[in-house]
Amino acid sequence: MDFYEREREVVMVFVARRTLDVTVAADLTAETFALALGSWPRLCDRSVEEVRAWLFTVARRQVSRYLRRARVERRAVERLGIRVPQIHEDDIAMIEQRAGLSELRSMLGSELARLSGEQRDALRLRVVEERPYEEVAQTLGISEQAARARVSRGLRALARAMEPHRAPGEVSP
Repeated sequence: MDFYEREREVVMVFVARRTLDVTVAADLTAETFALALGSWPRLCDRSVEEVRAWLFTVARRQVSRYLRRARVERRAVERLGIRVPQIHEDDIAMIEQRAGLSELRSMLGSELARLSGEQRDALRLRVVEERPYEEVAQTLGISEQAARARVSRGLRALARAMEPHRAPGEVSP
């Protein structure tokens, strides 16, 4: 399909920049296009811009699901002995370079360091450790509302900092 050839790389870069992992990005990109093909009858009459916006919405949801379920899915794949398709080292290096992952990781680290310690702690507990807000609040000795505010402010600050670093063709959330 023309739209696959046209959008494949930009979706791969989009996903790689959010997962910081080329192998995961390849899997999620494939899943994104599989969903797109399943919905093609509803999309084929849409404009290129509408299809691209829809595709990025699907990709963003795939990343969100991955981040929420990554641990459970990895354990299930290992338990069932399913082999995940491998990407050649040259492909990984090329995708990492095109997505600017080295620079992105460095910039993200710098921006995290700029956050207050309170926001970093709240983000670590909520996003990295995937703890519920109630537990984040208890761990930090604050109200649940304050925990939500710290996480929200931290994520907004990171999103603002990342905005100038969007890849060409990347659709804004």
